[in-house]
Amino acid sequence: MPSAQGNLGVAYSRLPFLFPQQTFCEVCGDENQGAVFLREFTLIRRESLNEDFLSDLLNHNHKLDDPSSRTARSEEDRDTLWDAWGSWSECSRTCGGGASYSLRRCLSSKSCEGRNIRYRTCSNVDCPPESGDFRTQQCSAHNDVKYQGQFYEWLPVFNDPDNPCSLKCQAKGTSLVVELAPKVLDGTRCYTESLDMCISGLCQIVGCDHQLGSTVKEDNCGVCNGDGSTCRLVRGQYKSQLLATKPDDTVVAIPYGSRHVRLVLKGPGHLYLETKTLQGVKGENSLSSTGSFLVENSSVDFQKFPDKEILRMPGPLTADFTVKVLSAGAADSTVQFIFYQPIIHRWRETDFFPCSASCGGGYQLTSAECYDLRSSRVVADQYCHYYPENIKPKPKLQECNQDPCPASDGYKQIMPYDLYHPLPRWESTPWTACSSSCGGGIQSRTVSCVEEDIQGLVSSVEEWKCMYTPKMPIVQPCNIFDCPKWLAQEWSPCTVTCGQGLRYRVVLCIDHRGMHTGGCSPKTKPHIKEECIVPTPCYKPKEKLPVEAKLPWYKQAQELEEGSIVSEEPTFIPEPWSTCSVTCGVGIQVRLVKCQVLLSFSQSVADLPIDECEGSKPVSERACYGGPCNGDTGEYSPDETDLLYGGTQDFDELYDWEYEGFTECSESCGGGVQEAVVTCLNKQTREFVDEDLCVSSRRPPQLLKACNLDPCPPRWEMGKWSSCSLTCGVGLQTRDVFCSHLLSRETNETVILADELCHKHKPTMVQACNRFDCPPSWYPSEWQQCSRTCGGGTRKREVLCKQRMADGSFLELPDTFCSTLRPVSEQACKNENCAPEWLLSDWTQCSVSCGEGTQTRNAICRKMLNTGLSAIINSSLCPPLPFSSLVRPCALATCARHQRPTQKQPPLIMAQKKVFIQTRKQKKLHFIVGGYAYLLPKTSIILRCPVRRFRKPMITWEKDGKRLISSVHVTIAPYGYMKIHRLKPSDTGTYTCTAGPAREHFVIKLIGGHNKRIATLSAGTKEEEAPKKASLNDALHTQEKHQNVILFNGSKTEKRGLLTESISRYDDVVSKLLEYRGWPRNNADSGETQDSSERNISSDEDQGQEYNLPFTMVASQDRLDDILGNLSQQPEELKDGYSKQLIAQLAHDIFKSHLEHQESFFKAQGTRVSSASVEFPFSKQVSEFASSLRASSAEAHLSTSAELINGPHRPPKKPAILKKISAAQQLSASEVVTHLGHTVVLASGTLSVLLHCEAVGNPKPTISWVKNGEAVNFSDRILLQPDDSLQILEPVEADVGFYTCNATNALGSDSVSIAVTLAGKPLIKTSRATLINKDPFTITVDIGGIVKTIPGANVTISCQVAGVPEAELTWFKNKIKLAPGQHLHDGSLLIANVSFSDQGLYSCRAANIRGEITENTQLQVLDPPQLPHRLEDMAATLSLAGPGIPSVMTSPSGTRKVLSHGSSVFIGCPVDGQPTPNITWLHDGEPISMPHHVLAAGQILQILNISNDYQGEISCRAQNEAGLLIQKTSLVIQDYWWSVDKMSPCSASCGNKGIQHHQLRCLLGGTQVNISHCLEKPKPNLQPIACNRRDCPSRWMVTSWSHCTQSCGGGIQNRRVTCQKLTATGNSVPMSNEACAQVAKRPVDTQSCNRQLCVEWATSAWGQCNGPCVGSRLSVQHRQVFCQTRDGISVSADQCGSLPRPLSVQNCWTDVCSVHWRVSLWTLCTATCGNYGFQSRRVECVRVHTNKPVQEHLCSWRPRPANWQRCNITPCENIECRDTTRYCEKVKQLQLCQLTQFKSRCCGTCGKAGRKGSEH
Repeated sequence: MPSAQGNLGVAYSRLPFLFPQQTFCEVCGDENQGAVFLREFTLIRRESLNEDFLSDLLNHNHKLDDPSSRTARSEEDRDTLWDAWGSWSECSRTCGGGASYSLRRCLSSKSCEGRNIRYRTCSNVDCPPESGDFRTQQCSAHNDVKYQGQFYEWLPVFNDPDNPCSLKCQAKGTSLVVELAPKVLDGTRCYTESLDMCISGLCQIVGCDHQLGSTVKEDNCGVCNGDGSTCRLVRGQYKSQLLATKPDDTVVAIPYGSRHVRLVLKGPGHLYLETKTLQGVKGENSLSSTGSFLVENSSVDFQKFPDKEILRMPGPLTADFTVKVLSAGAADSTVQFIFYQPIIHRWRETDFFPCSASCGGGYQLTSAECYDLRSSRVVADQYCHYYPENIKPKPKLQECNQDPCPASDGYKQIMPYDLYHPLPRWESTPWTACSSSCGGGIQSRTVSCVEEDIQGLVSSVEEWKCMYTPKMPIVQPCNIFDCPKWLAQEWSPCTVTCGQGLRYRVVLCIDHRGMHTGGCSPKTKPHIKEECIVPTPCYKPKEKLPVEAKLPWYKQAQELEEGSIVSEEPTFIPEPWSTCSVTCGVGIQVRLVKCQVLLSFSQSVADLPIDECEGSKPVSERACYGGPCNGDTGEYSPDETDLLYGGTQDFDELYDWEYEGFTECSESCGGGVQEAVVTCLNKQTREFVDEDLCVSSRRPPQLLKACNLDPCPPRWEMGKWSSCSLTCGVGLQTRDVFCSHLLSRETNETVILADELCHKHKPTMVQACNRFDCPPSWYPSEWQQCSRTCGGGTRKREVLCKQRMADGSFLELPDTFCSTLRPVSEQACKNENCAPEWLLSDWTQCSVSCGEGTQTRNAICRKMLNTGLSAIINSSLCPPLPFSSLVRPCALATCARHQRPTQKQPPLIMAQKKVFIQTRKQKKLHFIVGGYAYLLPKTSIILRCPVRRFRKPMITWEKDGKRLISSVHVTIAPYGYMKIHRLKPSDTGTYTCTAGPAREHFVIKLIGGHNKRIATLSAGTKEEEAPKKASLNDALHTQEKHQNVILFNGSKTEKRGLLTESISRYDDVVSKLLEYRGWPRNNADSGETQDSSERNISSDEDQGQEYNLPFTMVASQDRLDDILGNLSQQPEELKDGYSKQLIAQLAHDIFKSHLEHQESFFKAQGTRVSSASVEFPFSKQVSEFASSLRASSAEAHLSTSAELINGPHRPPKKPAILKKISAAQQLSASEVVTHLGHTVVLASGTLSVLLHCEAVGNPKPTISWVKNGEAVNFSDRILLQPDDSLQILEPVEADVGFYTCNATNALGSDSVSIAVTLAGKPLIKTSRATLINKDPFTITVDIGGIVKTIPGANVTISCQVAGVPEAELTWFKNKIKLAPGQHLHDGSLLIANVSFSDQGLYSCRAANIRGEITENTQLQVLDPPQLPHRLEDMAATLSLAGPGIPSVMTSPSGTRKVLSHGSSVFIGCPVDGQPTPNITWLHDGEPISMPHHVLAAGQILQILNISNDYQGEISCRAQNEAGLLIQKTSLVIQDYWWSVDKMSPCSASCGNKGIQHHQLRCLLGGTQVNISHCLEKPKPNLQPIACNRRDCPSRWMVTSWSHCTQSCGGGIQNRRVTCQKLTATGNSVPMSNEACAQVAKRPVDTQSCNRQLCVEWATSAWGQCNGPCVGSRLSVQHRQVFCQTRDGISVSADQCGSLPRPLSVQNCWTDVCSVHWRVSLWTLCTATCGNYGFQSRRVECVRVHTNKPVQEHLCSWRPRPANWQRCNITPCENIECRDTTRYCEKVKQLQLCQLTQFKSRCCGTCGKAGRKGSEH
């Protein structure tokens, strides 16, 4: 990490001899403050340096007096007293943004205004990722410095609101936060999310341009001082529509580089991320919990609430992110998103391309290319078209090479292809044929950019080269006129007035011009003849002749029936009859009859001779009647009658009423009515005449008939739209839409049906409404969390002025746009009062100005109320406050000491961790802090506090937390010790020595009971000497008299419960030691000199010692801790006996240690005594004491363990192994003996290891040994001793492992392990077994195997570790470190209430300085086979497996499925389980032997072509390690058959046509199936049944509307409305209007029609013939075509769309297009040989007659001839080099001969140039 080393090196290591650690001070501009500024931005007090040294230092480091390092004084500086600024210093950092400074000095003895230092930023480049954070580096620099006596790993505290430029760090794994330095190094960021940097301890503003004091900010796109144009705001809303087959869906794709991403999900769904880096690496993140983390190096902040999720990513994103939503419920989820997307593809203008010509004026172009900013490469243009903000720059065109050409003909020469290119041009292919001959089609052509080479060959090039001119269109419409269509005329009247007749109409093929033409499809031609029926006889009461006898009309009908339409066969075509020859009476009518034929090729009619037509010729003459003449009686002669009627009855009047058919049915279904049409006819001409000509009294009665009586099919009924959900923006309206069926129109009876029965498209139920922008209004966001968890506080929310737009989006606006009162954005919280807490004041100034002093501060107990106010309360309500919280030491610079400072370390107290027990009276004892002392009363003590790196007079003493001061009884000496005169009960307690941050304690307790004198033990001691010579036994053997031998004073500390446990920790052991009776006795007089160490403890003892025993017993605290640990491990019933053994062993060790000290003292003194006298005290007394120890130990054992084990009446008992935690005993360098419960470390010289195992129980347990879970194989090297101990001789590395002693009897077993490790390397006890647990109980396993358990169990994975030194345990799950809170106290891992989320690989890593080891256990959660929660998934799988094929799912209780022969079936077995169950299919309990297929991992059984063999029970057997599940279904094989169901609804509610049909169903096993299965089965013969045959109620009957009186411009339509009643016989009976008015309102009988304007096409005059040339002398001309009303008012062309449109373009002749291409002769070839010769010619467009050049586009209708070509492409045989291009002189002038391409082509000219150069 170069940056880390460089930064910290500058900070801490450059001038170590000048600066004590952490003495950084504020930089000030005034030199009189007594400080100078150095490179490290650190101040040195001037008085601490002599002038010579300071001058040398400044001149050496900064060269302040060097003119070269100082800039010239500015005009401003010359007017002041300042010198010029010095050069800039080195940067404080090598990367990541640092600071540099410049100094200037004051040239006057007086003070100068302004600062003497200035700063600037530097090294503004990003640091490499491995360098780490700068503030983190500064904190980690303190990791090797002790704080308060121990080392910490320091982590930085960021964003301190009070002092962001101080170095505050937090100890890793604790809540300890310390200010390690008052100022961070210059260049450190003030805040993590800001560029502001700390300089000289102050936070300075830094803009995004990295300039100090700059306020320039980044825009939303991340561009410094940008305008936001490089990105685009993307926002939207997504609503999930999740299906069972698609559990997730994509919300939005957020590309690389996006910023300010925010998504809010509302609903039951769950967000998750998919990523793809620029290198193509894909990843996923499930966003499982709330927090901030990195995804592909992008910061992600995720918040998960019960009803919503919020995802924020500040960006810029370092990968492409895809946000998806997972289904988590039936309801839909809504996701709102907003982010700024970078515009990564932008247009970039290219440079100008080479000029198109070498001389005489050419052109050169620029272009635009799409550039990918992310990959820095050019991409396809469509990438830039994606962004609407991108506007493609237009190509620039400029002239070039304007110098005239040297050619004789004066026109420009095109440069060779390899150097320059001619100007490209657009070229198109001819238009394709129109896609449609009429009705509007399209035709296309290909337009490409082409370029011509020197040979005139045209080739395609990139389109941008032609973009200097518009591209020609590639598609155009054609044949936009309407296609010819059949036009049917109106029907003729029926040929009869009663009975059955015919009617005719004319059908023509009309084109778009309204002309009768061909081209219509014969298949779509309407019919021209149809039958007509007049159902009732004509009403003629006075008629002399029956209606059927109207011969003239009959003849006309007969002639019409013969046909009068021209066809492609010769046909008689009669023309219309002439008018009658008379105006009254009987006359003659004539007509012309022609023989005509239709010519198909011309669609014209030709006349033929009469004899060409076959058949009889129609009559050409007939009689006619003009009405009675004046005075005529109306009777005719027989001749006239015969003439008219062929001998029928008399003729009636000319005009009369007749029925002319019926109107259209008033209803299309459900029962309507038709009215007979009554018209007034001219009986001769059969033409309609005015009704006034007919006699009104003879008008026939109104005749109605029912029609369309079939029930109406189901149809959609729609309700009214609801009110709009929003008043603006875009709201929604809903309505009810349902499928209904009208049963009866009379009763208006309807039924509601299923939607599937309405076949038409269902109308929409939702529509948008109020689609217009809302006025701006306030939109408050949700309240944020309260600023305080208790005691008041405030909460805030964001209130924005927004406008809801018509598209549903929101537009943020300035606050001034919202006119209403702004909602509050901040309010007080309503929470609970806070718990009482201490309010600490600031520390006072240090009590000294230099050296070491103290600081104090005050504390007030206060309570924050929920109102936000605070109340001062009693101090007793606050938690206890340590004394150190109010007083602390402070250390300033050393006072007036000129010496080289050393690196400062914290103070260190040299404590001794021992326990002292006074056994005999002594006047004075000396102790060192750190231990415990159990003393006799009236003993004076001196307690020392040896300290390093701290002044002893500064040491303070406390007793039970209170400061001690000197008194008559207690003396506090200034030399680091204190003295207590003649101990009394009130002196017991805890004494604390404080040296700065270091503290050590010493506990004093008194031995005695009720202040009684201790009796002497020796019988020979005189009574008067007893107070002076209290013996050991006198002090110790007082058990009968004083049960409580340790005196407590009931101090306040103990009363408060502080340190009680640690103070009384050894009381029980000391009491037992004082009660011990096995101390050795020696009555021999010995005159040994007192031990010097004894003298250190006792300074004034009696010289005549009766015993060689210590005055004060000394034991290490570690030894007593072992004893306490051993006792805590034993069963309650064994503790008493076992404790006696441990106390006896302790007494033996203390006595032995005392004698060893005596012997070493004698040898050191050189006392002249005999060897016997020297050996005697040691060896003899030790042996005596050892024998007494064994006796006492055996006695104790017999009184405890032996009685339990060997007693004749002992009760039965399970085995129990005695646990001893004492360390292994090294009997010698090569032999190790130990008990269970500890670790044996094998050394290189270890020859033997003996492992003891003692167990109790009744019956006596059997001992066995196991190593690493396997039985120990005994050999000549591994032995089992008679006492069941295990001995390993000459241990090797293979012996390393855990040895377990198992004690077993009939009642149970017990086991304890011991570890044997090599060189202290960690060792883990493992088990390689696989445990399967199917019970919800607690199980414990050793790590190393596989655990399979059902959910709900509690699993403890034991990781028993051995190693010296003690190894540190770390747990992992799937290689991710687990939190320490999950570990048990012994390093085991407890997984409570196991669930599927707990599955995985659990690893235990043990590590110490000797090495590390890792063992794993795989936890698998078993889930017995069971039904899945969602059976819908299996149902969906079955439907996808075979759509339309029957399927059935099995179940534990059984299902049933009926199938037909030959059909297929899918049988599903829905099952879940862990591991995935194995599925076996059975038929009637046996494996299936018939053909079948198994799909979907065994969960689906497919059976094809079912037969009776498959009938029975099909079952699936799902089994895994956790259990078994059997599900079944029964298959029943039957055939399909028809079943008669209920009757259908009656087809009519009244009248005579109501019928009911029997409904049939197709059944299979009683279940209805699709009727297609029964089509081959015979249907039952069932007849319909009449129903509802009754009179209908009266109702209004309406006729069809008449023809409109006007075709456009507004007309009138009429219809007849009557009241009718349909009887049960089917007759319509007229009723009074009042009868119908009671039922319904009378329908209207008049309405307006054809209200559209009367329009027509109009055209202007043809324009001039000046369009583009399309041929020789051929151009085009245009005219305007517009739609207008008959009044001349222009309207939209759409209104004339039904009319044929006139042409707007046509060809025309013009001399302007009388042009052609003219070419000149080819020029001479530019080379006589070689590959580079070419020649050119002039190509011009000229007029035919004048040969004058014109613009080339006039000739574009013909291909342009080539204007250059290659020539003389032959090898050059002559050895002499020749130029192959005519531009070699130019090459020579431009000195291009050195280039290879010019040198080879101009070898002659360039060779001359070279030779001339060589001559010179």
